[in-house]
Amino acid sequence: MQQIQAGDIISYTQMCLSEGHSLQRGMNFQIGGRVSVILMSVRKGAPYADRLEDDGEVLIYEGHDVPKNEAAYPKLVDQLMETPKGTPTQNGKFFKAAHDFKDGGAEPELVKVYEKIKDGIWVYNGVFELIDAWEEIGDNRSVFKFKLRVTDRTASQKTERAEELKDLNHNRMIPTSVKLDVWKRDKGKCVECGSSDNLHFDHILPFSKGGTSLKTDNIQLLCARHNLQKSDKIV
Repeated sequence: MQQIQAGDIISYTQMCLSEGHSLQRGMNFQIGGRVSVILMSVRKGAPYADRLEDDGEVLIYEGHDVPKNEAAYPKLVDQLMETPKGTPTQNGKFFKAAHDFKDGGAEPELVKVYEKIKDGIWVYNGVFELIDAWEEIGDNRSVFKFKLRVTDRTASQKTERAEELKDLNHNRMIPTSVKLDVWKRDKGKCVECGSSDNLHFDHILPFSKGGTSLKTDNIQLLCARHNLQKSDKIV
């Protein structure tokens, strides 16, 4: 399967195939001992209060609730660091990784971030570094917050975590509102050929050349073929 790039629009099935794992939960720490993955959403009605800051360079991600089989109303109880058996929850694993970095004893955990923008439609937002975590009170309960910062580094499930990471030209993440407006404007099709397969959110003027991610008039939908053709022309 072709490697997914930041900005690619995919289905849930494609996302799971890419990671080689069924992503049934939103937080997945070091899948198979390798890469960490989180699923986010800032849509209206999303189950968790994720948010973007600094023009999309920083993600504040909310921890996850206890399973429904452990609490009748998960939204009414504190999010937990440990399971009833004393093993770390996903919250606990990500929290420890963030503080291992803050304490200076480890490199930041690299996390691949996928965003749900519409039912059945996901976007790969790229790789983020996990740089902080804390607990705060929200709606009369304790919740976890995780701070992640977009990075030019990439994580690959085909490499060991100790291997050298390759630099990529990473575009700043496109805000969800812009993605939705572009999707509606371009009718979910490539602007060049009308294809609805293998789509990508493309910067008309690349971010590396001064283009913005914040305005719809600099973002368009391209299929994989036309996105590659455009990339080949950019020096």
